[in-house]
Order: sequence, then C-alpha cells, then structure tokens
Amino acid sequence: MQTLKIYNSLTRQKEVFEPIVANHVGMYVCGPTVYNFVHLGNVRTFMTFDVLYRYLIHIGYKVRYVRNITDVGHLVGDGDEGEDKIGKMAKLEQLEPMEIVQRYTNDFHDVLKLFNFLPPSIEPSATGHMVEQIEAVKDLINKGLAYEANGSVYFDINKYNEAGNNYGKLSGRILEDLLNETRELDGQAEKRNPLDFAIWKKAAPEHIMQWPSPWGMGFPGWHLECTCMSAKYLGKQFDIHGGGMDLKFPHHECEIAQGTGLTGVEPVKYWMHSNMLTVNGQKMSKSLGNSFLPAELITGNHPLLEQAYSPMTVRFFMLQSQYRSTLDFSNDALKAAQKGYRRLINGLRVSKNLEFVANDEVAIDEKKKAEIEKSIEGFYEALNDDLNTAVAIAQLFTLLKYVNMIYMNQLQPSAIGEDTFEKLKAKFVDFIENILGLEEEKPTNDEAVIQGMLELYRDHKAKQEYDKVDQIRTYFKANSMSIKDMKHKIDWAWEE
Repeated sequence: MQTLKIYNSLTRQKEVFEPIVANHVGMYVCGPTVYNFVHLGNVRTFMTFDVLYRYLIHIGYKVRYVRNITDVGHLVGDGDEGEDKIGKMAKLEQLEPMEIVQRYTNDFHDVLKLFNFLPPSIEPSATGHMVEQIEAVKDLINKGLAYEANGSVYFDINKYNEAGNNYGKLSGRILEDLLNETRELDGQAEKRNPLDFAIWKKAAPEHIMQWPSPWGMGFPGWHLECTCMSAKYLGKQFDIHGGGMDLKFPHHECEIAQGTGLTGVEPVKYWMHSNMLTVNGQKMSKSLGNSFLPAELITGNHPLLEQAYSPMTVRFFMLQSQYRSTLDFSNDALKAAQKGYRRLINGLRVSKNLEFVANDEVAIDEKKKAEIEKSIEGFYEALNDDLNTAVAIAQLFTLLKYVNMIYMNQLQPSAIGEDTFEKLKAKFVDFIENILGLEEEKPTNDEAVIQGMLELYRDHKAKQEYDKVDQIRTYFKANSMSIKDMKHKIDWAWEE
C-alpha cells in the first residue's frame, strides 16, 4: 500500500491514512437533495471523492463507497422550520414528490456520467430507510439524548455535552456564540435549548411528505438519514466521510452527535471537505447571476461565457486545483484548461500506439530514465499528499514530454530501455484514465473517416494539389483538429 496522507477536518491536520480494517475502506459521501438540477459545486465535491475512490482502488484497497440521495427532510433554509425542499418543488410543479425526486435523480446521474464519474457501491435514499430512522429516534430518546415536544423530537445538546462530548468541535463553533446567533430565530419555543435540532418533525396537515411514527405523523430530520444509512452499510465506525465545506455545520456536526449518541463511539475517523467555487473572484451564487449549471457550461449558453466547454475540459480544469483550495471560474482559466486537456489527450492517444523497437547501437540515457522514474514517483507523492491533483498533473506533463519525444522520433525507445519505456507507456495511460478519470472526447467523425481524410491529404500533397490540401486542413480545423505533417508520418491531433 502507498502511504497516503489526508487532511482531517476534525483534527485540522494531515494524517497518515490507516483504515479501521486493514486493506478495506468504508467511505460515505453526502449526496444531493434532489429537488433541482445538480450544480457545479456538487460536481466539484463529487469529483474529489471520485478521484479518491479511484486512487484508493489503484493502490490496493477494497472500497465500499456509499453516496446517498436525500429525498425527504431537507427543509428550505437548512434548519428545523419551513417547507421540505422537495415538497415545495412538487407544489410549484404540480407533481407528486416522487416525480420530482425521480426527475432530478435522473439529472444527477446523467451529469455524473457526462463527467465520467464511477458509480458508488451503494446509493441509498432517505425514504428507503424510514424504519431505521424511526428506530434511531426511539433509541436516542431511551438513552436520554432526545425528547419529544408536541409531536416533534429534538436532540438534546446539553445532555450530549454533559456526557463528555463537544458539540461544535468539527466546525470549530463555540457553544456560547451559537446560542447568541439562535436567540432571535423563530420556532424555538418547544425546544429546551435553541441549539437542539430536530431528529423527527411533526408534519402540518398540508405537508405532503409524512409518515406514521410513535409521535404522530411526521418526517425525519435532515441530519438523521446519513447517520442511519452510513451505520447500516459501513458500521458504527467507518473510515472516511466526505462532503462540501458548507455541510460542516450544521449537517456533519449533527451527524457526529447522533452517531456518538447512538453507539458511544465517534462514527468517523477522517472527515474530508472540498472547498467552494468562485467566478472571477466572487462567490458563485444564483442571486449574483454568476452561477452555472453543467449544461450551460457545455453549451456555452450563459451571458458570462465566451464559448462552450466540453465535459472533460471542465473535469481537467477542476483537477488543476487541490480540492481544499478555492476554485475560480473564468473564461481565461477555462480556455487554458482546454489547451492543457487537449495536449494531454493528444499524448494519451499516441502513447497507446507506441511500440518498443530495440536498437543496440543506442546508448542508455540514464538522465532521461531517472527523470521519467522521478515523475512517476512524483505523481504518486502528489496524490499521497492529500490528493494534490494539481501537482500530479504537473508531473503528467513531464511524462508527456517523453511520450511526444518518442512519437516524434526525437528519442529512441532503446535510449531509456524496454522496462522504463513500458512503464512510461502504462503509467501515463493509467494515471490519466483510471485515476484522474479523463478520457478522450471522440471527434464527431469516426476514426475511419479521419484516416480516410488523411489518405486523401497524402495523395493531394504528393500531387502538389495544394488547394485541396488546404481544404482538408480547413476541414480539420473546423472540427478542432489539426494535421501533424511530420517527416516520418502524417497524423492528426486535437488543436491546442
């Protein structure tokens, strides 16, 4: 196993990753609330854990990756009062709540496929685990950590802290400050403490989504689903819990309290959070008019976009930044990412066709061999340093240099030896496709048509029919491709 270090949001430091069970990893990531189209902040978060999932498998772990679907209980404003987000959308659209859930779950899956995400091992839903949630509420009441009030049930923060726990430790919130922030809020009258949070809410008669329980008709609190589903599929203690930074408080803070309250042990060993997105230095938000849906990026149909950007360009762009850093969207940054992606993919395409040709007259170049080995190790070192994809990509471009040198006949494969040649070729492909999850976006014409056009190009060039040569070049350029006219061969590449 490679020695992986990850930043633990709970301890606020990088720690050597040591799973609870040797060679096995349990990972839970908070999925979307499916009441609207998935946004780019979601995409970045899930991309972080897609790469982590891929990398853990690559270095030899058996991983159970659980990512939930929230289809009930998440209220407008993320608190204990207000309408259910899905119920509200169902009223607006005059549909059944489960029609809303299905529509936006389908959208979520379509978007993740577009960006080449691996599916999780298990994708449970909140409504599919109502029995487990009701039983958890009963258990917390029996343990004295929750109380019923007017048909709702609340988690008792004071009782939790009196047992030696520290509500607020993940987010760094101080209890007194939190109390000052909540005193002016409405809907606190039935709570013993303004900080107490709902684990079961009494449903008003007009509330669409409600279930029978020992406390009357109601629905589970937003935080409870993740506690119950992670425990069911990963056990009372598991290795990694991930999500966006916005979920630290209150969602993940409440998960820690519920999980610890139910089992007496901390539920999660390593907490990981991805950072937010900005646009031209400003926070991305609908109110500022600077937020993008994935579909808008891909079509270019947005007033702030100068052109369309392909899914793999966007994936490459996001991977150029370490997941804990802020990621700023701008047309210049996306255009630069498009060039970088195409350079890398051109190298990927040609690397698959490189073949080792022995030549005893060529001396081994130890310096080049060492640099290739160093870059391969550097790729691993970057990902082992808290999944630093930005540095890992920089190492890939060093490897790309050698791939291109061999392709252009500027470096004989024998000069680096067969072992290093095969390692370069295999790792370059593996790093790009299987770890970073980048893939070549196929041209609109299939490969047979392209090769046919290149044959025509060769014929016209040999006959000095340069007007037809220029027409073929123009055709390639119109499809974001260029013809590589080399001494030893003619080929095509993505235009960078």
